[in-house]
Amino acid sequence: MQGCRGAGVQGCRGAGVPQEQGSVESSIISTEIYLELRELSIRTIRERIAARTLSAVELCRAALDRIERLSELNAFITVTADAALARAEQIDRAAASGDPLPPLAGAIIAIKDNMVISGVRTTAGSRILFNYKPPYTATAVERLRQAGAIVVGKTNCDEFAMGSSNENSAYGPVKNPWDAARVPGGSSGGSAVAVAAGMATAALGSDTGGSIRQPASLCGVVGIKPTYGRVSRYGLIAFGSSLDQIGPLANSVEDVARILNSIAGRDSSDSTSSDIETDDYVAALEGDARGLRVGVPRQYYGEGLDPEVRAHIEAAIKKFEEMGAEIVDVGLPHTEYAVPVYYLIATAEASSNLARYDGVRYGFRAEEAPTLKEMYSRTRDQGFGAEVKRRIMLGTYALSAGYYDAYYGKAQKVRSLIESDFRNAFASCDVIATPTSPTPAFRLGEKTDDPLEMYLSDIYTITVNLAGVPGVSLPCGLSSEGLPIGIQLIGRHFDEARLLRAARNLERAIAFNSKPGAVENL
Repeated sequence: MQGCRGAGVQGCRGAGVPQEQGSVESSIISTEIYLELRELSIRTIRERIAARTLSAVELCRAALDRIERLSELNAFITVTADAALARAEQIDRAAASGDPLPPLAGAIIAIKDNMVISGVRTTAGSRILFNYKPPYTATAVERLRQAGAIVVGKTNCDEFAMGSSNENSAYGPVKNPWDAARVPGGSSGGSAVAVAAGMATAALGSDTGGSIRQPASLCGVVGIKPTYGRVSRYGLIAFGSSLDQIGPLANSVEDVARILNSIAGRDSSDSTSSDIETDDYVAALEGDARGLRVGVPRQYYGEGLDPEVRAHIEAAIKKFEEMGAEIVDVGLPHTEYAVPVYYLIATAEASSNLARYDGVRYGFRAEEAPTLKEMYSRTRDQGFGAEVKRRIMLGTYALSAGYYDAYYGKAQKVRSLIESDFRNAFASCDVIATPTSPTPAFRLGEKTDDPLEMYLSDIYTITVNLAGVPGVSLPCGLSSEGLPIGIQLIGRHFDEARLLRAARNLERAIAFNSKPGAVENL
């Protein structure tokens, strides 16, 4: 069975259409199992299932029960309960027979709803795809399944991954489990919330300008955007094709590394995926931080950075120094142009990619249009939300005759300068440390009327996408209001191994173990 969550969209809850979701087999789920969903690592889950001290079915039922109990957070759009339980039964049978278990056996995984799964409703958070069921599965999802993961459903996200707060979804906003009156970050907010609130062991998100790292920071979990080309984009519904990248979110650096081990690598279905050999990212976690050179760019510590965030980031960098790392000042001089460059390139690519949604081939179609042209117009007007329309208009303008060279062409030239900045910086350091977000989670509705203020939420993350380098966010403390703060570490192209080793050492030194207790009151 597939569940349909969210409100305000035809075909979903509240719209007079029966839901596909039925109740999961009733069972008493103990508080201990709830804790295990948040505390059990992927490695421990696999070991316990193999030893027959934990049932994959029991764990899956606990996850499905928790998804239902925490439905107020609106983290999921579609729940695939029957398929998940069937997969869990297969894993338990394999364990009972003594067969070797695959590396992610029993891990409960949530998938951002802009990655297609054959026969499973995939909306990209948009009304225009409200009942679309694709005929194929994204490579990253298929690789997770082959590795033994249990996919429990599709998570809510900003429409077509366009947003920094997860308030742009046609299926309603996602709420932060640390404070339900605040945003979880976007656009992979549902995936971050699923992990932080113990509804899944890990999740996949996509990152075009910070959409994995920013919600990871605001929800107190770990999230990595790999190097562009490191993970196949086949089956990812496109926003900005030269910027988009799939990556994992989890409660630890080790679990992120385990997921990346399974999804990274060349895919013949994606011509932009790289054939550069992948590393064993879990094995790469071993080793200390002595001799590591950590770059600190002054451009990322100026106006607009919340003082509490700055204090926690500086304290985390001090931890590196205490572990024997060398702290190095580096310059990224073209950072000041990153926001306008990003919002020219990303919107131009979005304008091109979203032209395919016309009401003819699949998805939503406006009714009672007298002409074909009117049907196109009404379909796109009714099917797209305000933010998507804004970005399509910006991108179309940037690509229009007479403006292409002045806007899009010039933005691409500055993008090259930004990438050059990173290459120059990495000549003197191994990783770069910055804030992930300028503030902790802000309140729902606080920035919706000011698009520019919302866009500035990604000011520290968009350069990573423009340059194509990998970046990881991990929690480094709590604000005075009890909200998570994340630090971002940036690495060289295809050097995720060193980046994750640095992150793992910092994770151990910080020993962040706070959990969003607010969810227990829902």
